Amino acid sequence: MTSPAERLAGLGLELPSVAAPQAAYVPAVVSRGFVYVSGQLPFIDGKLQLTGKVGAEVSADEAAALARICALNGLAAAASVAGPDGLDGIARIVKVVGFVASAPGFTSQPVVINGASELLIEVFGESGRHARSAVGMAELPLNTPVEVELIAELR
Repeated sequence: MTSPAERLAGLGLELPSVAAPQAAYVPAVVSRGFVYVSGQLPFIDGKLQLTGKVGAEVSADEAAALARICALNGLAAAASVAGPDGLDGIARIVKVVGFVASAPGFTSQPVVINGASELLIEVFGESGRHARSAVGMAELPLNTPVEVELIAELR
């Protein structure tokens, strides 16, 4: 059986540096065997990938790709506090909450957040299947189209 870190590498991905907080919070906290990851934006190398509302300036497919980036950033934050095994110290993904900055009438938030969910399943297999909420929002920080937070259980 391959580990989450091996599966991530097999996807041609690596964990990015943990994004610096934009306000008064930390990227991730461990409590009672769980990692609670703050909302992650689709940053790559410190640059927000797209801005705007999904269903207007940003397509659902583009937003799903952004949600995937958010999930990867969330895994980096979780791994940073998961102990010496990093990503492999995570036993399962418990919950994902996805926020989608939605244009009026856009109702495909679950399709967008599938981008995050599918990455987590690719990396963790059955242990990546999780409870989830996908909600539409009028605005998100920095005019980002998508924000994703997650809760993971430690080994």
